[in-house]
Amino acid sequence: MFGWLRRKFGKTDRFARLDATQFPRFAPGTVWLVGAGPGAPGLISLLGYYGLGEADTIVYDALVGPDLLAMANPRAEMIYAGKRGGKPSPKQADITLTLIEHARAGKKVLRLKGGDPMMFGRGGEEALALARESIGFRIVPGITAGVGGLAYAGIPVTHRDTNHAVIFLTGHDEKGGVPQAVDWPAVSTAAPVIVMYMAIKHLGSIAEKLVAAGRSPEDRLAVVSNATLPSQSVVETTLADASTLAARTDIPTPAIVVVGPVSRYRQTLDWYTGGENALG
Repeated sequence: MFGWLRRKFGKTDRFARLDATQFPRFAPGTVWLVGAGPGAPGLISLLGYYGLGEADTIVYDALVGPDLLAMANPRAEMIYAGKRGGKPSPKQADITLTLIEHARAGKKVLRLKGGDPMMFGRGGEEALALARESIGFRIVPGITAGVGGLAYAGIPVTHRDTNHAVIFLTGHDEKGGVPQAVDWPAVSTAAPVIVMYMAIKHLGSIAEKLVAAGRSPEDRLAVVSNATLPSQSVVETTLADASTLAARTDIPTPAIVVVGPVSRYRQTLDWYTGGENALG
């Protein structure tokens, strides 16, 4: 099953124990919606890794790096479907149609998404479209950046000394503006920790809404850019100074924003890039 890996990478024993693993069959004419994880190629799940080696067609997002794609079936057709804010991007309808057409052609289709396909990744929309077309699909969860990316920054998304709840939200709506459907007064006080995806563009406006709704302006705020990658960086400030931070042009994206007390643990838990217990 994993013999192609050993031939490709010259390994004789590292993957040998996987040969006997009973993975589910990746049937022709079906689609796997796979989470690639937050960036580092080793953070994809074992099932997702297996699917990469079995797929005939791989439709991948902008946040999927070349090191992970190098693990794919070398005979697979690779189709880029990246969507980045402010840049020309494939339309969602066209991406979904590509999945349907390749599945109907009898291909084993793998839709590879950064993070988790069901966390602000439109995996639900794509799965619904496949269901309407009576195309079989499997959802393979991935490590979402709002959990795994923060862990690489030494920020536990929950800690029993600080919070027993967390809110995840997106920083822009389908039109690119500040999400209008979010009940900001309720969100502001519902949980000690708020994790925001794709929020840099509107960070100042969102911070103002949170403070106006009762959130402390001195609340901690951290921005984790390029999480889990060698270029990872973290900027820390307060909710009151979020507008100043958002006005800067040197904050790399993609980035995860976390508001709340959990970022205080970075000084001790920053194992990846610096901290007292960094691996180096």
